[in-house]
Amino acid sequence: MGRLGDLLHNYVLTVALISWLSAQVLKTLLTFIKQKKLNLERMVGAGGMPSAHTATVVSLVIAISRAPGCGLSSPEFAVAFVLAAVVMYDAMGVRRAAGEQAKVINQIVEIQNSDDNEDNNIEGKPLKEFLGHTPLEVLGGALLGILIAMIIPVS
Repeated sequence: MGRLGDLLHNYVLTVALISWLSAQVLKTLLTFIKQKKLNLERMVGAGGMPSAHTATVVSLVIAISRAPGCGLSSPEFAVAFVLAAVVMYDAMGVRRAAGEQAKVINQIVEIQNSDDNEDNNIEGKPLKEFLGHTPLEVLGGALLGILIAMIIPVS
C-alpha cells in the first residue's frame, strides 16, 4: 500500500480526526439549539461544549493504548498522555483566562466608543471571547473522545 493508503488506514489518526469532527459538529448543533441560529464558525472555532481539543487528544491516548504494538507501557502512550494533560490544563487555564479578559476588554471598548467624543473611540475588531473551556466542557470532550476511541474497531 502506498503512503496515502497507509495514512488513510492509520487507526490512531482516524480515531483522533473523527473525535475532532464529532466534537465540532456537536458544538455547532448545541449552539444552534441554544441560539436558534446556525453559526458555522463553531465548526472550526475554539471554546464551547464539548471541547474538541480535549476530545481529540483523549481519543488519541485511548487509540494508542489499544493499537497493536503500542499499549499502556509504550513511549507513544506516554507522549500522548502528557500531551493530553497539557492540552486540557491549557484549555481550562490560560485559554479560558484569555477569553474572560477578552470579554472585559470588549466591554471597555464598547463603553469607550459609546461616548459622544469621537476622538476617544477605539478602532478595531472585537476580540474573540470563545477561547477556552469550563471544566464541564473539557469533561464533555474527554467523554466523547473515550467513546469514539472505544467504538471504532482497531484495524
